[in-house]
Amino acid sequence: MKVKNILYSLLAGTVLLAGTTSCDNDKFLTVDHYSILDLNSGYDNDEHALRSLNGCYDSMLPSEDNKLNEDPFKPYIFTGCHPTMDTQATGWDKDFMTQSWTADKDELKSGWNHAYNGITRCNDFLQNLSGNTANFSSEVAATAEGEARVIRAFHYFWLATTFGRVPMLATGETYVNTPYKARAESYEEMWDFIIEDLEAAAALLSWKPYNGQYGRCTKGMALAYLGDAYMWKAYRCPDQANECYKKAETALKQVLDSGEYELNKSFTTLWDATGVWSKETIYEQVLNEGDKWGSWDGNALSGANGWTIYYSAAPANGGWGTIALSWELYDSFEPGDKRRDGSLVTASVPENKLAKPEWKSTIPVPQAWLDAPENAGYVEKTLASPNGFNPFVQEYVAYDNYKFDTGGEYAPAVYTTKYWRLGRCHWNNDQHAPAQIYRKRLPNVMLDYAECRFILYGEGDAEGWAQINKLRERAFGNLEVGNATSLTSMYSKYYSDNMASFYQDGGFGYYVSISDYYPIPFATEAAKVPDAQTYYGQLKSTKGFSSPAWKVAINMERRKEFSAEWCLCPDMLKSGFMAEHVAVNYPKHSQTGDPESDWQTVRTFEFDERRMDMPIPSDELIKNPLCDQNEAYR
Repeated sequence: MKVKNILYSLLAGTVLLAGTTSCDNDKFLTVDHYSILDLNSGYDNDEHALRSLNGCYDSMLPSEDNKLNEDPFKPYIFTGCHPTMDTQATGWDKDFMTQSWTADKDELKSGWNHAYNGITRCNDFLQNLSGNTANFSSEVAATAEGEARVIRAFHYFWLATTFGRVPMLATGETYVNTPYKARAESYEEMWDFIIEDLEAAAALLSWKPYNGQYGRCTKGMALAYLGDAYMWKAYRCPDQANECYKKAETALKQVLDSGEYELNKSFTTLWDATGVWSKETIYEQVLNEGDKWGSWDGNALSGANGWTIYYSAAPANGGWGTIALSWELYDSFEPGDKRRDGSLVTASVPENKLAKPEWKSTIPVPQAWLDAPENAGYVEKTLASPNGFNPFVQEYVAYDNYKFDTGGEYAPAVYTTKYWRLGRCHWNNDQHAPAQIYRKRLPNVMLDYAECRFILYGEGDAEGWAQINKLRERAFGNLEVGNATSLTSMYSKYYSDNMASFYQDGGFGYYVSISDYYPIPFATEAAKVPDAQTYYGQLKSTKGFSSPAWKVAINMERRKEFSAEWCLCPDMLKSGFMAEHVAVNYPKHSQTGDPESDWQTVRTFEFDERRMDMPIPSDELIKNPLCDQNEAYR
């Protein structure tokens, strides 16, 4: 495995030096003064400034206490995916797929607090940086300001796409010195604030991460978010839409033309640990366990990885089922699209019960797994069912219905292997779960760029369709052709070496200890890929979409490319496709017949786009009387 210089975790740079107290006789009430380093000491040279910047980066990672709602994972997945209904859950989590969220939801409050904590750190950092510019080299001054601005924009991006208008704390402002602040008066004001940060950062930063440290913000990240921000401004300010789409197109084209990024040859490898910070990555968060494998010791990254598995894995295999994916999503993939079996695994529904023959899994079950004595109880079912085998963890989903019963509530028995890939769900020390959480990768930019092209130049724009077709060629495995041997050599070693050495109990490593094995074989012959414009023109007619074919194509490709990645809901919203997606892909449906064999998603609510500006948390309204509530929740 190639090792890169990666910022896995960053720590805040404030240093506190404690004095001592005296308890001798009459001096027992005398307390020495605690000495605190002057804040400017963190900004007296290049090295200290970069260390202080670590505090800004730290706000982007899961929190150290690992409380269920105190890290970014649940708030982001709940607001970024569940409203699309492509990801689902039971219990109170299901409120986020039925528009039943309220201002008292813990996930909204914790996400809000987490974002403003990060913004506060950036505001403090930028203020102190600007007051000490003479102490830094020009390179460090530009890098530090650019990275802090991107991080601030990153946090505001989630707030703005989740809640609509929010209070915009500027450089130097925190909730300590500015406890009361009204929300931005308009969407234009709010998005212009974010755009200003990203434009400045794009001018300050380089394409390569500073000092070769992957995990730092770059010019590419700033431009990718800048294009996204202009598209959001176009959605919120329709009178300025044409100008915004032109500026978005310009920013996104710079990323595409930079030569810094390219698609992975295989979609299926994107979440493998060997592929960390591939050339497809514009920005990702890497949760690496380092030497903390197998522990629930409170270590920020080890614990966060553990929760990532439990949120994502099948309940039948020890997971919590926080993320289930819909059968409607599973049905959206065309035969031959490797993104389906490369990112989703279903329950072991027997072939004779499958609603559609094309739902049959194409994942091969290794003969070594079938021959292993400990799997004797599963082999008969496995051979009778083409579904239900997670090839990455070599486990069988021992459940043969469309939905999983969690005690009277049912969730679709489809699970993501993007996160349930490199670890099992064991409530003991048998853990191994490095995780990659993509925030921006090249396909985000390609589809955003294509959308701008169609809006500006019409549905027949050849460049727009070319971007979609490039993604589809990769989806059907055609970039693997001619590279199967090198891909297998590169990606199999992690499974045969690292995983085998970790699971020494006759488990995972026993089945994949062959060095030339990869869980999903790479294509050796080119597939004929249906032309995107033709295919989606037909799908528009078949399913009854009213949107133009290009909009159907862009958003259906987003569903297949970004399942369980929390850009999905914001992208559909800014595209103006969300309401139609819910109406057509999830027609109203009450539970009928056997809930374990009825594959369709239950939807009884009427979609209300106003509610997609989620409620400002009640706690914020109490603490900040200048902040008002969104219209749909008054």
